[in-house]
Amino acid sequence: MSNAAMAIQVLPQEKDTAKLLKIVDAAIAEIDTSGLSYEVGSFETTIEGNLDELIALIPAIQKACVAAGAEMISNYIKLSYAPKKHLLTTDEKLHKYRKNN
Repeated sequence: MSNAAMAIQVLPQEKDTAKLLKIVDAAIAEIDTSGLSYEVGSFETTIEGNLDELIALIPAIQKACVAAGAEMISNYIKLSYAPKKHLLTTDEKLHKYRKNN
């Protein structure tokens, strides 16, 4: 059961749009490889899992971005943690706003 949710926005310091997108794609691929539940948004990606898994994912994302050609990356990270309470999932939060629900 997930006890944490993290939203991460990866902002490569890159002017070339194609290279920027390649770097962001590498970050999302690293998240996908983790096997954790995630949802890509237009500004950030939300990931659900255990606190330790989410924290460990942060440097892996950075290294994937560097491997894809990033020289510098800034991130905005939001983290929610509820060790003993139910943490609302992305689906629970957004269900009523999604089309075809």
